[in-house]
Amino acid sequence: MSQHTLVNAQERDRKDRLASYKDEFYIPENTIYMDGNSLGLLSKRAELTLLELLDSWKTLGINGWTEGEHPWFYLSERVGEKMALLVGGTPGEVIATGSTTVNLHQLVSTFYKPTGNKTKILADELNFPSDIYALKSQLALKGYDPDEHLIRVKSNDGHYLLEDDIIEAMTDDVALIVLPAVLYRSGQVLDMHKLTKAANERNIPIGFDLCHSVGAVEHSLHEWGTDFAFWCTYKHLNGGPGSVGGLFVHEKHFGKAPGLAGWFGSKKETQFDMDHTMDPAVDVGAYQIGTPHVLSLAPVIGSLDMFEEVGIKKIREKSLELTGYMLELIEQELQDAGFTIGNPVNRTRGGHLLLEHEEAARICKALKEDGVIPDFRSPNGIRLAPVALYNSFEDVWHTVQKLKIIMNEKRYEKFENKRGVVA
Repeated sequence: MSQHTLVNAQERDRKDRLASYKDEFYIPENTIYMDGNSLGLLSKRAELTLLELLDSWKTLGINGWTEGEHPWFYLSERVGEKMALLVGGTPGEVIATGSTTVNLHQLVSTFYKPTGNKTKILADELNFPSDIYALKSQLALKGYDPDEHLIRVKSNDGHYLLEDDIIEAMTDDVALIVLPAVLYRSGQVLDMHKLTKAANERNIPIGFDLCHSVGAVEHSLHEWGTDFAFWCTYKHLNGGPGSVGGLFVHEKHFGKAPGLAGWFGSKKETQFDMDHTMDPAVDVGAYQIGTPHVLSLAPVIGSLDMFEEVGIKKIREKSLELTGYMLELIEQELQDAGFTIGNPVNRTRGGHLLLEHEEAARICKALKEDGVIPDFRSPNGIRLAPVALYNSFEDVWHTVQKLKIIMNEKRYEKFENKRGVVA
């Protein structure tokens, strides 16, 4: 008799030391939320800190910049210190600012210094489109043809990248490397340590997009010697739609002039001297551009409190257990349903799974009708992300059972096999 029963799932939940955190989140009624790798859920703590910051504006007015529990003037630095624990940076190396793509533009402007025949940027063909758009535009701004100067390492199968292929592409004409930490479709975790070591040996600056890894997997950016990184906070960090992003710059680069200078990159002590010659912050704060988006940063404060309590190691352990359990159930219950597993089945997977099926768009619609929120990725991908802080083993069990019924009864056939405006 199979051990993968509802009773077994419930027993796993009883033993789960993080189970109580599910009560911290607002989960839509009669819903199993499996889309936390796209947009995390609102927690009660994030709601509270948003209301606290809103109240500071209400009660303090302009004095909120320097007074109250969370003074706005220092907010980006203080939230950055909290996030440093999640990426393996020192407090002065991490700042909460901008958005993913704005931060990428800042970092490429800062670290991309083409000279002689060293003019190319190394990326990969599986990266999220926004990163590629930014890299192409940065090349064009420098007067280089993106088609010739942007190298995109090929994937052998459309799902995964080989670190050795990336290292082989680190040639003498490469001036900068930008790669994802976790591939947004397949969930493959790249060996950032190995790649950073290879880049450092070749004296090529290297940075990582942590959007699909921060809050889900462990990092040691400072120890590895990674030059820079950037990320959003609305996926696994549950900061809310459009919440402020983060960036990391290794302390070995402190003093390097920001490629895109702005007022909030100034030293706090001299910022209001209003001098037209910039006096940049001595740490990562120098790479801020504009005024902190206080109300979009506020929920991140409350959310990060939970990560600080639990620790990323325990979150990673439960994430692997949840996705591993889901893989076991899929193998048992859906082996004849026509699905292909598009993610690593070992520990090199991130916080989500990828199922591929020619009817993926319709299947996602059927899942939503049945109370499961998945994520569709064109052309044929279904991403499922059981999140450590608010998903249970019972959630995983019910998700696979609902998917089995949908496939057995062909419930997806009543829907059009076409994605919505927002997939």
